Amino acid sequence: MRKLFASLIFTIATISGINAQILADRDQFTHQDTLRGSITPERAWWDITYYDLNVKVQPDEKFISGSNVIHYQVLEPYQVLQVDLQEPLTILKVVQNDRELKVRNDGNAHFVTLLEEQKTGEFNSVEVFYEGKPREAKNAPWDGGFSWKKDENGNHFIATSNQGLGASVWWPNKDHMYQEVDSMAISVNVPDGLMNVSNGRLRKIEPKEDETTTYHWFVSNPINNYGVNINIGDYVNFSEVYEGEKGKLDMDYYVLSYNLDKAKKQFRDAPKMMEAFEHWFGPYPFYEDSFKLVEVPYLGMEHQSSVTYGNKFANGYLGRDLSGTGWGLKFDFIIIHEAGHEWFANNITNKDIADMWIHESFTAYSENLFLDYYYGTDASAEYVIGTRGSISNNRPIIGTYDVNSGGSGDMYYKGANMLHTIRQLVTDDEKWRQILRGLNKEFYHQTVTTGQVENYISEQSGIDLSKVFDQYLRDVRIPVLEYSLDKETLSYRWVNVVDGFDMPVEITIDGDSRRIEPSTSTQRLKLPTATSTVVVDENYYIESKFSDYLN
Repeated sequence: MRKLFASLIFTIATISGINAQILADRDQFTHQDTLRGSITPERAWWDITYYDLNVKVQPDEKFISGSNVIHYQVLEPYQVLQVDLQEPLTILKVVQNDRELKVRNDGNAHFVTLLEEQKTGEFNSVEVFYEGKPREAKNAPWDGGFSWKKDENGNHFIATSNQGLGASVWWPNKDHMYQEVDSMAISVNVPDGLMNVSNGRLRKIEPKEDETTTYHWFVSNPINNYGVNINIGDYVNFSEVYEGEKGKLDMDYYVLSYNLDKAKKQFRDAPKMMEAFEHWFGPYPFYEDSFKLVEVPYLGMEHQSSVTYGNKFANGYLGRDLSGTGWGLKFDFIIIHEAGHEWFANNITNKDIADMWIHESFTAYSENLFLDYYYGTDASAEYVIGTRGSISNNRPIIGTYDVNSGGSGDMYYKGANMLHTIRQLVTDDEKWRQILRGLNKEFYHQTVTTGQVENYISEQSGIDLSKVFDQYLRDVRIPVLEYSLDKETLSYRWVNVVDGFDMPVEITIDGDSRRIEPSTSTQRLKLPTATSTVVVDENYYIESKFSDYLN
């Protein structure tokens, strides 16, 4: 048992550390960080409306080439446009209305001087031609890029992943989270015998004379840049139609040919996920683009309508239970977690990566809501409480703004436990469910800030949660309920908290539940007897500390 426990702690610590690597926080930032993470003047004046992305993939050479037609609306007159593309890829040329434009390169940011006057309200476009050997993923999906792998039969097995790193690691775009393109076309040319699967719906398969095939996909909904993906392999497809809240939803599954039987069994969790999450979060946000699970050579990612999967067709996280309770083996972690991002990340998207907790906290929380739906509230509570072992409390959950910097990896399970705590404060599970559904309706297909999410939950719950959010998102300390027992008196107060923290908490006195409202000043409560037993509700993410006497 000691070996098993030690192994579990090592696994949780490793995963927590890896999650933090997605967007490692730093104290020092560079000029490139600012160009990547801020809304520069060369970004602010135009709004992306449509991408037409064409990419030729040459697996043997690990080489890509192609173009992206960037359609935009002019918000205010300006003559320089910023396009992002990361080294070692290079821009060959940029063209507008058949005229080649001057490009000034500044690291991964490229500034295009436009020849024609840009008039407010006009819709224009530029075409960016590029090529090169894109960055190879070192540890996908956390340290991402292109994954160039081979399957068991020696066929090429290729995928992209670029959360945090940015979509510009493999295609030219306006690489900032504050805007999403309204829709886009994705055309990928691959050698014959391989198939490409990308976001949205497959419109056309186009054989070429050079023994290659182009797969044309179309995304009709707004999509964030990092959600766009390429997946190439010896795929076979099976599908089903899910009767959902908005009608019939096409659910397609693409797996390597020799994994078909395993996938048909394991992917039964997908419609179960859809039922649970439509209950908790509202209708799936992308009916028009369908839902897909796509096997890839890494663990998985939340690419919109093209969720990638590499969990080896096993329950848990690569067969492990991250909560240590047993409940984590009741579902396939990657199917549930990554698909949960369709609501939080792909439907509701943070404007600045510093606010990525909006993606990860709600989605980590979705894991126990899945359990709640199928196994009950007690099971879900045990699970989320069990995940506290992965919390480091080393840095705030919210990162540094305007420099493409995320906060602590605690945005996963500290964030989930914060939300679980707020559920206790709301006291009405149906009201809490309507708040979660309301978020997805109020901010449908939008980019948002932390402030918007905080204010919505406070307003809809009727509770001022500002200090709760400050404590868990912006501070590293766990609230401590300090208390003492003196004959028939319970004395208690909050310590280790932000100024003004006064969160209520449930306790039981001799088995009877009671809500108290501690503050940073000592309060007292008369107990039934001098031998009364006091227990703090463990559903609140706090610590309790007994003291001999409180003033």
